[in-house]
Order: sequence, then C-alpha cells, then structure tokens
Amino acid sequence: MSLLARLARHLPLRWRSEASILEHRAIPDSLWAKTLAQYPFLAWRSLEKRERLRALSTLFLARKQFVPAGGVHITDDMAVAIAAQACLPVLRLGLGAYAHMGHIVVHPDQVVAHREVMDDAGVVHRYDEVLAGEAMPDGPVMLSWHDVQQARDLEHGYNVVVHEFAHALDMLDGHLDGTPPLPAEISKAHWQDVMWQGFDRHSEALARGEDTWLDPYAAEAGLVEFFPVVTEAFFVAPWALRADFSDVYTLLSRYFEEDPAALLASGDASEWHPDQGVFVGSLKA
Repeated sequence: MSLLARLARHLPLRWRSEASILEHRAIPDSLWAKTLAQYPFLAWRSLEKRERLRALSTLFLARKQFVPAGGVHITDDMAVAIAAQACLPVLRLGLGAYAHMGHIVVHPDQVVAHREVMDDAGVVHRYDEVLAGEAMPDGPVMLSWHDVQQARDLEHGYNVVVHEFAHALDMLDGHLDGTPPLPAEISKAHWQDVMWQGFDRHSEALARGEDTWLDPYAAEAGLVEFFPVVTEAFFVAPWALRADFSDVYTLLSRYFEEDPAALLASGDASEWHPDQGVFVGSLKA
C-alpha cells in the first residue's frame, strides 16, 4: 500500500492526532533518504531542522489531497518531493500557514490558462498564459511535475514549489503584495525598502541587457513576483543570492530563521551523504 493510501485510510483526519500520524504514518526512512538525495537543498540545515522538515512533510501529506490531472500518476516519490519542498518555507511558521490553501493539483507538464481581464475603460482583454504553477487564494495549488523536477538543477535557483507556496505566505493577510505577515522584529517599511531596492537592481540589470542568473520573472510584477523568486533562490541557490543580493538574503534569513548559505564550511552541497544522513563538512549553523 502506498504512503498516500496509508495516510488516508481508517479514521477521518480530524480524529487523528499529529503524534499518531507521525508514529504510524511517517515517511519511511528509505523514501526520505531518496528524496534528500534527489533534492539535496532540502538537507542544507541542521539535523534538528531536517527532522522537523520530515515531520512537517508527513503532516502535509496527511492534510492535503493530491489530485492528478492530465493523465499523470502521482507516486509516493512525487508526493514526498512536493511536500518536502512546500514545507521548507514554513519550518518556522508551521503548517497553520497553509490552512487556507486547498488541494494540490499535479499536471505532467506546463498548462495553458485562458485569461480574461477588464481594463479601466471597461474593455475586456482575453489572452492565454502558460503556467508551471499557480496558487489560488483559498483554493488549490497547481504544479507542473516537469517543473518540480527542474529543482534538481541548482545552478539557476529555480523551484516552482517554493515559489507557489511563497505566494501562499504572501496571501496570509489577504493581500498579494510581496509582503507576508512579518515577525515583530522586522518592520513592513524595512521589508519593502530592502525588497524594492533588490527589485530595482535586478530590473536595471535586465534593462542593460545583462544575462542575470536570477529569473527575469522576478521583475514582472513588482514585489508580488520578486518575493517568491528570491525565496526560490534563497533555498536552492543561497550562495548566489547572498553574493549578489546580500541585503535581500539577510532579510530572508531573518524572516525564515534559516541561513542555508552558511551551513557548509566549503559551500559544497555535494558533501552531504544521504546514506549517512550527515554533512562531511563542518556545520556553521
């Protein structure tokens, strides 16, 4: 029986305690090790945080329904990979931050969405948009499995799962503006000042025709897209983000209470060995 089937069987979820789920329906050791090996950025943290990530991922699988679309068959490997990446941004906040999000719809590849918008003059404009993922307020999260797998390539800092769930954090206060609810030690004015400065630097580099490693999509819609794109980079390409956007990296490090760029003394993610579950390099945090 698959992991998803075991999580769904027997008692309704509201009658199952978290402790019971973690004890009897935990992600198996072999599957967890395989997931960390395939997506090594998941392991760029202390043992304590890796265990918290595993627990949150197990509970995420129990709470969220995975819906296949377009002929895709969702395996345990796929579900755990998505759950683990979705839980990275909420290691500090916990899964309550995703309570407003619905089920997870997984397509085999990118999809075309038919859009219709009305401008200020009352004219309706219709167009098609190609999507790798989409997070809807109080609705489902759509993901392209092809794009989920692109997160294995660490060079470009691309991660569609982290991106869409960063949008979910942004929507927690009911506004999609690139500013999620912040901890008391980070003011909204400081957050927006740092983020807008980073946005401007990125936009100006693109305007000069520079070939930037950070996704050009970060300059598409102000902080609404800049925040999720730099959040992708924070978790997948932290050394690059710290080098080119040190102020943004520092701000995100305070917000997420994580410092992935400092975990390995060598800065080489290949030094993590999934068969041992530890880093060979010395940990800084």
